[in-house]
Amino acid sequence: MFRQCSTLILHRPAISCLALTMAAGLLILPAEGVAADLDEIESRGYMIVATEDNYSPFNYIDGGDAVGFNTDMLEELRAYADFEIRQEILPWTGLLAAVSGGQYDMALTGASVSDERLRVFNYTPPYASAQHFAIKRADDERIADVGDLSGMTVGVQAGSVLLSRLPELEEMLAEEGGALGDVVQYESYPEAFSDLANGRLDFVIDSAVPVNVLVSSRPDVFAQGPAVSGPGYVSWPIPKNSPELLEFMTEFLSEMRDSGRLAELQETWFGESFPDLPQEPLTSVEQFHELAGIGE
Repeated sequence: MFRQCSTLILHRPAISCLALTMAAGLLILPAEGVAADLDEIESRGYMIVATEDNYSPFNYIDGGDAVGFNTDMLEELRAYADFEIRQEILPWTGLLAAVSGGQYDMALTGASVSDERLRVFNYTPPYASAQHFAIKRADDERIADVGDLSGMTVGVQAGSVLLSRLPELEEMLAEEGGALGDVVQYESYPEAFSDLANGRLDFVIDSAVPVNVLVSSRPDVFAQGPAVSGPGYVSWPIPKNSPELLEFMTEFLSEMRDSGRLAELQETWFGESFPDLPQEPLTSVEQFHELAGIGE
């Protein structure tokens, strides 16, 4: 039985359970404008990208300076493009809605691919894995594989893509003769990690990059457990009505991959490179499900 979120802390900016649920589903608003495709961008001489500044290691502020994987990628994009790249920093809760409403040409942020978002956006080829993993206490020897998670209490972010893919873990456990235990929903992750460290939870689910960052920063407290989903992806959302811009950004990522610069930045910010990610844009729910093995 799912329990409602009961805590308020900061992974992305802290907001209400309702707002998190709406944000995870994209919070699509009626369009106020139409995002420009590549020909219009080239004609006017600039592209406007929406970013955030509170989601480490993708985009965040350190010592007053903007840093992160996407900060470095933005500089690479500025060197690659023949037009100006203008950046607007927005809170995560309204960022995708602003892009879908035509206020910005694309989102240059750490956005996981989901069914809901794919109905509004196309995604560039993924630049990071978002496969979901169990995080356990470093000294917890009970958890070695998925079957060991049966009946255990799990923490997950309310309204998140991770929560929406929890049925995959239920299926994995059923195949092992087990069952999903109590699910505790949190508004964001630091309190969930605190509850895990204190023994109130048995494990927490997060995606590959945040898991790497957490475990490398606190190896005496936390350890990575088994994968609890099929593949998942992080990429840049581009409105459906901008196919030429999608092609342009796909070519940019291809050049970054071929030069080795993409792998270098992945290692720097994510703790590993991801050489086996799809190299084509993600443009439909059906394609995403096939690549991620959802519903098989």
